[in-house]
Amino acid sequence: MSAPFPNLYTHRKVAETSSKACDICYKPSTSVLITPDKKDFFYVCPIHLKDRYFCTPKIDEDALKAKRERELAEETERLKTEYEEKQKKKEKQEKAKNGDKDEEKDKKKDSDKDEDKKDAKPVSPKPRASPSPRRIPSSSRKILNVHQPKEGNKTLIEEDEPRVFELKSAFYQQRLQRKRQAEAAKRDRERASQPNYFPSVPSDLPSK
Repeated sequence: MSAPFPNLYTHRKVAETSSKACDICYKPSTSVLITPDKKDFFYVCPIHLKDRYFCTPKIDEDALKAKRERELAEETERLKTEYEEKQKKKEKQEKAKNGDKDEEKDKKKDSDKDEDKKDAKPVSPKPRASPSPRRIPSSSRKILNVHQPKEGNKTLIEEDEPRVFELKSAFYQQRLQRKRQAEAAKRDRERASQPNYFPSVPSDLPSK
């Protein structure tokens, strides 16, 4: 006989006004464990979810891997944006600095021309030094150096608390028994509500 619901419970939170007694210690709790098909649920304190004798967390490896890849992509995009903003700011500062230098060179050139006219001696113009290719600073290169997280490295990406749990056999059997008792009580109430459930009073007189 198959179980009426699987031994797989999802942890959910409800409002403070909807809190009810914990199924274990009877203290008010806003945490609820519910099956995927919503056929069974009960209130429980969050501290009991860490008790290995009560339940064990179920980890979805595929979902966890997808989450890590998504967070890594977001972190890479963020660092790339920061690097581009720093480069734009640096280029703007260099342009402003080069503009001041060019202005000083033009003034000096004009003064040299005036002196040349006075001396009447031709002066060969000095060749302008070609700008050296700009190198990416080591600090900026470090920003782009994003490494793939190694397996088992939990310090890089913090994992959320587990939300899916599997009850220990004793507690799961207890939930199944309560479910069967509730269904049996419901059937008894339905039968009792039928008009032919109780025997009718005999209409004939008793025979001698």
